[in-house]
Amino acid sequence: MGLFDLFRKSERPSATKAEREIARLERLVSNKLSQNLDRQDALDQLGRFGTAEASVVLLKRFNWHLDPSITDHDEKETAVRGIVNAGEAALEPIREYCKRAEGLTWPLKALEQIVSGERFVEELLLLLDQYDTEYVRNHEPKVQLLNSLEPFPRPEVRIAVEQFLEDASEPVRFAAVNTVFAMGQEEAIVALATALEREESLRIKNRIAQCLVERGWHLPPELCAGVRKVLPTGYWLDASGRITGQPS
Repeated sequence: MGLFDLFRKSERPSATKAEREIARLERLVSNKLSQNLDRQDALDQLGRFGTAEASVVLLKRFNWHLDPSITDHDEKETAVRGIVNAGEAALEPIREYCKRAEGLTWPLKALEQIVSGERFVEELLLLLDQYDTEYVRNHEPKVQLLNSLEPFPRPEVRIAVEQFLEDASEPVRFAAVNTVFAMGQEEAIVALATALEREESLRIKNRIAQCLVERGWHLPPELCAGVRKVLPTGYWLDASGRITGQPS
């Protein structure tokens, strides 16, 4: 039985007291029309359980937005604290939630407080690995994962991100460009030059050219001819293979 089947079990007579209580609290947390104070109290109670089952319910609070936004923010912060209280028991619920979530901002906040450093990077890469470069209706999870990887300049991160330079979604490609450059690794030059040649978005072409100027990286000779043909206005390629601004 998966974690998200928990509440089917709670309807049976054999359900434990804790399962029945979590199921009751789930009805409050999932209902946008429930009273704010009741919902906040339910979030607090769920957080005290410190279990995977309670984390499943707390994650559901990230599914919808409430006005006023300050109340929405406070409730989601409470949900994050409750998930973090479950510690490593919350990892699998977070992974499962992220597979189908419309947005990852809040679950990633919880994840980063449960695991940090190398383990956080590993979890981000694990989540990113579930995506390919094909079109998806909602590109936000990809963008959020790519943005979250920016502070971690590691070869394995660069390699994982480079494939998204050719994603079907322009915002994903733009995020991938920024993350690849954030790695600060000149080994990315081939992937970036290839992306520049194939790219149709002027925004992305300008971003790649601008960042290559800032980095001062040199293109391999075999790539210079192709790149020279597609450089956006205002940039040129000198004899050494370095992109610079258009001379006056």
